[in-house]
Amino acid sequence: MSDARHCPAVLIAAPASGQGKTTVTAALARLHRNQGRKVRVFKCGPDFLDPMILERASGAPVYQLDLWMVGEQESRRLLWEAAAEADLILIEGVMGLFDGTPSSADLARHFGVPVLAVIDGTAMAQTFGALALGLARYQPDLPFAGVLANRVGTLRHAQLLEGSLTEGLRWYGGLSRETGIELPSRHLGLVQASELNDLDARLDAAAAALGASCDAALPPAVRFAAPTELAIEPLLQGVRIAVARDEAFAFTYGANLDLLRAMGAQLAFFSPLHDASLPAADSLYLPGGYPELHHQALAANTSMLDAIRAHHHAGKPLLAECGGMLYLLDALTDVAGERAELLGLLAGEAVMQKRLAALALQAVELPEGTLRGHTYHHSLTSTGLEPIARGQSPNGGRGAEAVYRQGRLTASYVHFYFASNPQASAALLCP
Repeated sequence: MSDARHCPAVLIAAPASGQGKTTVTAALARLHRNQGRKVRVFKCGPDFLDPMILERASGAPVYQLDLWMVGEQESRRLLWEAAAEADLILIEGVMGLFDGTPSSADLARHFGVPVLAVIDGTAMAQTFGALALGLARYQPDLPFAGVLANRVGTLRHAQLLEGSLTEGLRWYGGLSRETGIELPSRHLGLVQASELNDLDARLDAAAAALGASCDAALPPAVRFAAPTELAIEPLLQGVRIAVARDEAFAFTYGANLDLLRAMGAQLAFFSPLHDASLPAADSLYLPGGYPELHHQALAANTSMLDAIRAHHHAGKPLLAECGGMLYLLDALTDVAGERAELLGLLAGEAVMQKRLAALALQAVELPEGTLRGHTYHHSLTSTGLEPIARGQSPNGGRGAEAVYRQGRLTASYVHFYFASNPQASAALLCP
């Protein structure tokens, strides 16, 4: 494979969640895109909502990077491929800079990408400099680009924050809290990009505000080493896979769909909400999403329910993840207590909770092989079914998620990352 490639890059991190990493990353992406640059954005760790926003901001697909779930080699390949086409690579971190194992700092250090620290300047003045210095120096071998303030008040406030920086830390500018960019949230993440009618206007406003406070110069180029070339076997050659994709089922990794295509599959997208029948398909993939927001409409689409039941009864493969699994149950009850009867292919019911029920990376040993992924849900499921496997968290996180199997149907709360084991992923969907 070819030699290393060079491209300007930064990893946008913060002291904690909720500091505005996604807002700042999106503003930076739109700022440089509006200046005619090709921007590629990545997201650290498992996430579906932030990448939807970042794709709109950058105009390019957003993929996950993670040393455990995605793996070092696959993360390296994604960065190396992006460096061939991009003028700038932005990586949005996860949680706080040093939180988790592996952390955003671990990824930045491993690939030599300097960290741009985003700090919420609300109710803060000179202490901003102490926090910035701690982030920059806590791990002496961490490459560090500089600091950007979010939710800045007046011009005087911005001057106080910038003036507090010591030891030559670079000021990247400040984003005002008045720009109208703040994105509404649902659960722990953002609302889906498709639900924000004014998203492009918000992104352009944030980009303009950021551009007014910084020089928008590109960061230094980072060297991205060539990955080891891996041959992808045509394990799904000619297999037609129907993939649910609409307002209720939107949580798919672009890398998963890419891998299915690379293995020879033909993908046909359909809407369980709006379509009357399934496309002609050998296999069916029901990813996660928000079925609880649409469960009455899903229940009312009886012709689609019948089509999916017929697919299963014909012995064809069906893979359902999280929200897709809820759709398979006898019934789903939302937080308001409204109950809807759904597919009835898995005995049991789910009830939505107001609080998070599980959040953890997961490794699952299936008969087909071990797959990695993550779990993140607000529902509790009651069923008498015996699982064929349970997930394990690599860092002791909550959740040992059950995987259920009925014939060729496989269902779990786990969102699988297919490239963690292409052979196992293909076996789940191969007729």
